[in-house]
Amino acid sequence: MDVPGLLEAASLLVPESTAAEDDLTVRDVWDCLVRDDWEFALNLLEEHRRGPALPLSFWETLADAAGRLRMERSTAWCRWRAYETRNGVIRAELALAEDAPRRMPVPGAGVLRPLWDIGHRTPTGDAAFAIASLWVEGRDALEPGGRATVRLAPLTPSLWGHLRPGRRFTMHERRPVAGTAVVLETRPPVTTDGEGKHLSTG
Repeated sequence: MDVPGLLEAASLLVPESTAAEDDLTVRDVWDCLVRDDWEFALNLLEEHRRGPALPLSFWETLADAAGRLRMERSTAWCRWRAYETRNGVIRAELALAEDAPRRMPVPGAGVLRPLWDIGHRTPTGDAAFAIASLWVEGRDALEPGGRATVRLAPLTPSLWGHLRPGRRFTMHERRPVAGTAVVLETRPPVTTDGEGKHLSTG
């Protein structure tokens, strides 16, 4: 399937009823496709936030289209959202330590996979770290000592199921604490029934 076909297929998965009066709608996407403005159409679709969670096929189709358009960050973002659809969403407020060994900014687009102390312990009582990739919302990078809202993609999602909003945990790249995070939001994976209705499951 070519890029316009992929974008058209993705747009059909967005419920028109979720748009408010001042929102960009699926009709706006179709107008872009008629004008062959494929990149803008993709940007409209990937920023869709209202209504029920969109199905896995939506994000996989968008990732395919973004890849064909050589839009690297959009491709990474759509793949990230596909991962969240399968495994759930974890958003947190992260404050990087000013005295941490890291001197370079943390890349924002899911490249870094630091360790996190989320409360698990080894039989000897030491921290049993968990691994999760890090996406910084609205920024290309997070400077040392900076603060931002982040999304986490755990390597082993089952280890993270106990986290709830307000829970504090720490980020580690070496032995010292590299940052402190507070959970803002958690959402379970999304499944779709045979009727196309989006369901949240625990």
